[in-house]
Amino acid sequence: MQKLLTRVQTLNSLVCVGLDPVGDDATVIRRLHEVVTETSEYAAAFKPNLAFFLSRENGVALLEKTVRRIPSEIPVILDGKFGDISSTAEQYARFAYDIIGADAVTVNPYMGDDTIRPFARPGKMVFSLAKTSNKPQHGLQDAAMTRGGSISDWAARLARLMDEELTEATIGLVVGASEPDTVVKLRVACPEQWFLVPGIGAQGGDLSATLRAGLRTDGSGLLINSSRGIWQAKNAGTAARELMEQINQFRTVTSPNHA
Repeated sequence: MQKLLTRVQTLNSLVCVGLDPVGDDATVIRRLHEVVTETSEYAAAFKPNLAFFLSRENGVALLEKTVRRIPSEIPVILDGKFGDISSTAEQYARFAYDIIGADAVTVNPYMGDDTIRPFARPGKMVFSLAKTSNKPQHGLQDAAMTRGGSISDWAARLARLMDEELTEATIGLVVGASEPDTVVKLRVACPEQWFLVPGIGAQGGDLSATLRAGLRTDGSGLLINSSRGIWQAKNAGTAARELMEQINQFRTVTSPNHA
């Protein structure tokens, strides 16, 4: 997605600002305005979490208003973890792109490639779940397959296959920061794809280990998401700037004039 590439190269930032609004309606409306305003100069992307808006009365209208407030040059990733197929997935895509105005979405691929295709519009970006940060008592992602590897390995390979096939869109991966060894493994399997990385901070992910494990040789290829860390900060802009600076200590910062 050229919009993301341009933003990353111009700003020299890999910070994704997660918008998971909590609190009463008046507090949320005020805080959303503050976070977007204060962090825009550091954000490579914004990621509103759909559930945190749908749980509110008039939440869709609030989401639309929030997205409109985000400067047009900054990509918006609607974190809905959409996972249906056929005409239902097409309606979700219409909602995300045509109603909300998102540039990208997150998708749960566990019903197969049919969950990805409806979102792979020209110029759009799909982040397909590969390995998330949660630690379930009974999980699926680490289950071994008879062909070798785990289900999460296959989910990553599927994303790579879709990225190669669906050339008008870009298919990336969601890869949690809680297991750097897994980040390394998936970077080897998917050397060119973008990873959207939750799990830094409150969920226990180690920033430096994640960057060493997942950055491409060009110092890019990762979007490091921070939601609670920025939302709860006294000054959201300061928190975003400090995260950007921490990230840039571990990467080759590219000039805006060079790809």
